[in-house]
Amino acid sequence: MKVKRIVANIQTKKISAAKRFYERILGLELLMDHGWLATYGNSAKMMVQISFASQGGSNTPVPDLSIEVDDVDEAYRRMKKGRFKIEYALTQEPWGVRRFFVRDPFGRIVNILEHL
Repeated sequence: MKVKRIVANIQTKKISAAKRFYERILGLELLMDHGWLATYGNSAKMMVQISFASQGGSNTPVPDLSIEVDDVDEAYRRMKKGRFKIEYALTQEPWGVRRFFVRDPFGRIVNILEHL
């Protein structure tokens, strides 16, 4: 048996709020819409991963989601322009990533990162 995919599920009554943050700003595609469930993603092949943490690194809270992007500076600019709350400013971490934390429309802390 092999795990093929891991999907994060976020409970909300306002599914449409995901469109601006996850589709318009982060560039994900709406892959599935059943009305009661909207799934965003893309066709890129990705590694299957799940992390468990006692803290988020640099003594930050553990984020609910981590999203790796190819241009973290552009993602930071878009989030600020979109007036999403930055919880942890854009920082180069000693373990080889640049990242920031932002609150999504559902109050979740999202770690947006780029490996250096």
